Amino acid sequence: MARSLKKGPFADDHLLKKVDAIVEGKAPKKPIKTWSRRSTIFPSFVGLTFQVHNGKSFIDVYVTDDMVGHKLGEFSPTRNYTGHGADKGKK
Repeated sequence: MARSLKKGPFADDHLLKKVDAIVEGKAPKKPIKTWSRRSTIFPSFVGLTFQVHNGKSFIDVYVTDDMVGHKLGEFSPTRNYTGHGADKGKK
């Protein structure tokens, strides 16, 4: 189910403060480390690099125009698919 339009998109406040500081030039342009996988990617995030936590480590995510409107967690996979065990024996 999609989020209600009257609520608008969600992003954590601490994440928005860090992005605004980098865009305004108050902070150095380095990757932003975050655990907030639920935050929506805004147009102001384009061109920035985020380190998104996947439960074990941080995955570098470089934001492009195509990612706007999606969540940060979509680009940091939490599970590694190694293939089906039965298929490996047949080959």
